Amino acid sequence: MRIFDLKRKEVINICDCKRLGYVGDVEFNPETGCITHLIVPGPGCLCGIFGREKEFVIPFCDVRQIGDDIILVEVKKLKDLEKACRSDG
Repeated sequence: MRIFDLKRKEVINICDCKRLGYVGDVEFNPETGCITHLIVPGPGCLCGIFGREKEFVIPFCDVRQIGDDIILVEVKKLKDLEKACRSDG
């Protein structure tokens, strides 16, 4: 499976059945080449016009199943995964 394939899948938390969004990026360990985190952009502010304020950084160990269309994750405390988006400007 390629990273491109992961980005086409929706992430759903099995603890509360919330749809978190689609994979936007991944983090990996450069020494081992293994994926360490999935990064899912959070909801846009003001209908997505002004970008996003937060993103979910989900440890790959929380992934429970990868299907054809979705990725199921088990996250007990979703707030702990929210990170402020970095400003590249």
